[in-house]
Amino acid sequence: MRPFLLLGFLLSNITATAAIEPISTSIAVGMAAALTGFLATYQNVFYYFHECCRPEWISFNRTGLEVALDQKLFGQHVASRVVQKAVTGFINNKNPKKPLVLSLHGWTGTGKNFVSQLIAENIYKEGMASSFVHQFVSTAHFPHLNQIEDYKSQLQQWIKGNVTNCPRSMFIFDEMDKMHPGLIDCIKPYLDYYEHLDGVSYRQSIFIFLSNAGGEHITQVALDFWKAGRDREEMKLLDLEPALSLSVFNNKQSGLWHTSLIDKNLVDFFVPFLPLEYRHVLLCGMAEMSAKGLKPDRDVVDQMARELVYFPKSERIFSSKGCKTIGGKLDYYT
Repeated sequence: MRPFLLLGFLLSNITATAAIEPISTSIAVGMAAALTGFLATYQNVFYYFHECCRPEWISFNRTGLEVALDQKLFGQHVASRVVQKAVTGFINNKNPKKPLVLSLHGWTGTGKNFVSQLIAENIYKEGMASSFVHQFVSTAHFPHLNQIEDYKSQLQQWIKGNVTNCPRSMFIFDEMDKMHPGLIDCIKPYLDYYEHLDGVSYRQSIFIFLSNAGGEHITQVALDFWKAGRDREEMKLLDLEPALSLSVFNNKQSGLWHTSLIDKNLVDFFVPFLPLEYRHVLLCGMAEMSAKGLKPDRDVVDQMARELVYFPKSERIFSSKGCKTIGGKLDYYT
């Protein structure tokens, strides 16, 4: 007999036996109390070994995120500051009015996926492997235009089911620039200012969109700063976000094209990721060598970095692939 059924059986029979079998009743009560203690201990042990939607497994490490963004993310002072403040403010708010929605934009290799990983690692004990972190890749999960209505239904069911299971769920949508326009609008109700939808509250959840869309605008602003002799660290979110959100909204090749998520102001922050310069590639290379258990060698990293492709062709300022191919390149040079 299962422990829970046994407990119910014992308790249900206490009243019936109390008048004629006081000794047996005392024994039953004692057994029930002991079993209750056992079940409480069993439950705590279960929670210790099996991930669940409890503070033991979900706890925000503000300092951890701040240090990780400062020491592991290179060349992204704007994104780092916005993400740190946005996530910290949201998590510390005990009664948010809506889910946190971040849209990360920039060329490949600039750190968008990496930042999503850092956020997950500093909220969930299991990081990206957590059963409460859900990642969708447009080309893998939503490849066929003629199945878009099925995708909408499946996506709504998936989000509702997982948030019902754990309100502090995180959803990451990668390759938004490759998603079929109109698909993402199906999740609009879950991002809005509703206290409950069909008995479910989505206000504790986090939604993150990753996209290359808007990269041209971000690069142009960075290039203008460089040509004007201004330090890129002078760039602020205000220099980039307004035009970035507009360019993404009007990009017909993007999954965010004319989306109600932008039109209804449900995206909290459009986070720009700047193109990386040679000096940032060096930092990536040194960090990658350390991660591989190698002693960082500036000469090796310098040789690797110099042979990467940079743009514009005449000035060779920005790495065309950011830091994305650093790991593989270093295997060749070490």
